[in-house]
Amino acid sequence: MRQSLSSILLSCLSLAALAPSTALATSTSDYHEQLVLRPLPLSSLLASFNFRSNTTLSAFEAHNFQLFPRSLGQILQHAGTRELHLRFNLGRWDAESWGARPWDGAREGGTGVELWAWLEAETDEEADQKWLILTNALSGLFCASLNFIDGTRTTRPAMSFQPEGDHRNSTAANTHLLYGVLPHEVVCTENLTPFLKLLPCKGKAGIASLLDGHKLFDASWQSMAIDVRPVCPAEGECVLEIEQTIDMVLDIERSKRPRGNPIPRPPPSYELNCDKSKPYSADDTCFPADYAASQEWSLQTVFGKVMKGTCPLTDPSVLPVCLQVPGSRTVFISNGAVEKKDPNMEQRCFEVPAEADFEVILPRPEGQQELKSQEEMQAQDLIKPETPLLYAERSFTGHGQERGGVQTILKNPSPDTEVEFIYMESLPWFMRIYTHTIEARIDGHPGKHNSLIQEVYYRPAVDRARGTQLELRMRVPPASTVFLTYDFEKSILRYTEYPPDANRGFDVAAAVITILNPNNTDGKFAAYNLRTTSLLLNLPTPDFSMPYNVIILTSTAIALAFGGMFNILVRRFVAADEGPQFNIAGLKSKLKAKFGKVAQKLDKGAVPNKVTDERSDGASVVSEDSEKK
Repeated sequence: MRQSLSSILLSCLSLAALAPSTALATSTSDYHEQLVLRPLPLSSLLASFNFRSNTTLSAFEAHNFQLFPRSLGQILQHAGTRELHLRFNLGRWDAESWGARPWDGAREGGTGVELWAWLEAETDEEADQKWLILTNALSGLFCASLNFIDGTRTTRPAMSFQPEGDHRNSTAANTHLLYGVLPHEVVCTENLTPFLKLLPCKGKAGIASLLDGHKLFDASWQSMAIDVRPVCPAEGECVLEIEQTIDMVLDIERSKRPRGNPIPRPPPSYELNCDKSKPYSADDTCFPADYAASQEWSLQTVFGKVMKGTCPLTDPSVLPVCLQVPGSRTVFISNGAVEKKDPNMEQRCFEVPAEADFEVILPRPEGQQELKSQEEMQAQDLIKPETPLLYAERSFTGHGQERGGVQTILKNPSPDTEVEFIYMESLPWFMRIYTHTIEARIDGHPGKHNSLIQEVYYRPAVDRARGTQLELRMRVPPASTVFLTYDFEKSILRYTEYPPDANRGFDVAAAVITILNPNNTDGKFAAYNLRTTSLLLNLPTPDFSMPYNVIILTSTAIALAFGGMFNILVRRFVAADEGPQFNIAGLKSKLKAKFGKVAQKLDKGAVPNKVTDERSDGASVVSEDSEKK
């Protein structure tokens, strides 16, 4: 009997010992992270950080948060959010030089902060209440001004966005899509800190240890994205997936500056990067080369630190660091790391030891001095950037403080493929669009081309309550440039509605361009996403010194009127003969009495002092000694 009890206890202990290892093995498959480094032209480096974790929907609904951040999960549950997309963006992506955007633009937002989500609600009013709860909670979580996304900055897109997750038909019928944007929001380190706290390793290990606010916000372009969506695989239970992405384009030359002495200094002549293809190039003559991506760099010089091992919760099958450079280039890595090349693409990934520091060094390519042209240098040093499907530029037209116009230039670089996309603008209520002026024309072909605009969705603005929403379904022919223009009228605001820097202007959110997937074979709604630059709108600004002048003049008038009325009501007025008589003799007698008292006090000050001397026989002698005082 005792032997059977002991065997049962040993089996229970063995199961208890195996349970944590099983849970750890399960959790490691639910989280992975990866860093992809890709050198770009003009001495730039694209660094893409990707963190992905998930939890089952049953565990999420039971408030069992394992790798999913609890702080964000409770907000989503309280606000009834089924899918969430949050963007923090700063800078401008140079598509002409850097090529296509990372992640095909799916993890990119406009300048400032963008937020769109699908909320479960029965009515629009209930959806608005949950949207208010969501924006206020996220504002406190990420230290951002998301609570300023009110009704004037919120729209309901009709064509531009589609859910990325797998939603059941029963819940999809009651979901409402809301979109808000803050183009004036300044992204800073206060937003990066809560972003890192959502990660399992909190930025202490793994690729997150390379993230530093000084380097991230010194980049030429940077984007932080958070995506939460349900995913239902073909076999197994549905999971709730959160994906956190940070993309930044670093200037290698600027990143190499020491933090203790960041003042740029001219390099010596032997370190200058000269263009040898110029006919006047010589030893004493140097024309600066436009292409400078062939210089060497390392993680230490670019990020200011090395990578601190790997996160112990990450999936070991996903290699943490990958580098996209031509196979002919030499790469040095730390001891203990293993390099694995991908034969299908020009990419090499590295298997990093769990607790050892990891460093990558990309030296200057060999044989560079023998190359003369910029094209040869670029082919040797870089992977050719992918050409984007569409180029877009937007600007204001017109003059004056009453009316204006918006012009968007859309260029299709493909020589044989037509591009179909949805163009959406979320404008403030004080920009009143004239819809009859919306027109599209092809460069080099005069006149309107109404066939380019296939569908229009327009929701007019309501003063101080709702912004303007404009969505266009368009197409651009191959190798063509289309100009999309419209006119608008500027409204006059109340003087209390102007910001403190009123003469700076008002920020207008970037336009969202969603290029449709022509085949839709993989189930993706959008093949490519991009944002235009934000605009700065100048409105009629009043002279704010006039209220000051009016206040001063009014205060002076009130003071004079009130003072006179107060004197009349409070003071007692009598006739001159009824008042006390003014006597000169009495005044003289009073002055003499005063001066007499002063003289007596001065005389008393010179009193002789009495000095007492004691003799030996005990007698005392008193003598007078006058002392001048």
